[in-house]
Amino acid sequence: MVKKVKCPTCGKETEWKAENKWRPFCSERCKLIDLGEWANESHRIPGEELPIPSDNDDDPYSGYH
Repeated sequence: MVKKVKCPTCGKETEWKAENKWRPFCSERCKLIDLGEWANESHRIPGEELPIPSDNDDDPYSGYH
């Protein structure tokens, strides 16, 4: 029996198997929509924001942005 999951983007039921190269998404379109939402920061992982280092910090790597 093949496990079925809901596509995180559209909610369509899709099979979780090796042949489904877009899993857990139902299609490339849904995968790209999700990627775009992460890129636009519509999706975020909760946590503390880190301070942005200034040019005056003693960090030897500060010039390597």
